[in-house]
Amino acid sequence: MSPTESSREENVYMAKLAEQAERYEEMVEFMEKVTKTGAERKEAAESTLLAYKSAQDIALSELAPTHPIRLGLALNFSVFYYEILNSPDRACNLAKQAFDEAISELDTLGEESYKDSTLIMQLLRDNLTLWTSDITDDAADEIKETSKQESGDGPQ
Repeated sequence: MSPTESSREENVYMAKLAEQAERYEEMVEFMEKVTKTGAERKEAAESTLLAYKSAQDIALSELAPTHPIRLGLALNFSVFYYEILNSPDRACNLAKQAFDEAISELDTLGEESYKDSTLIMQLLRDNLTLWTSDITDDAADEIKETSKQESGDGPQ
């Protein structure tokens, strides 16, 4: 191998190392951003939860169960539990409670808010149907996986 060939290989090797180092630095920067974003996301979720709880306290004490604002708050809060906090049980409990309370007082609903309230109640019911089927599907999947493992068919 000639000295120039050796020098070229060394230059290529050094360039390759420099590229790998640069990629590594970019990966570290990205991971720092992801971690920071995760912490910021958690902080935002916690402050949002406190805001929802505060609004819910006011709505429960000041508004009728059939009031569209109270129902809308329950709808949004339950979606927050389901989608952001990944808490389907809490989401279902909140949506069911709001729906049941509104149904029990449906006859007191004024004409002016009837359409809005019943639409939101339908959305609450739709979410409950969807979420409970998801929970049921997840439970069925867990049962199937457990029975596979116990019978020796699944991964162990």
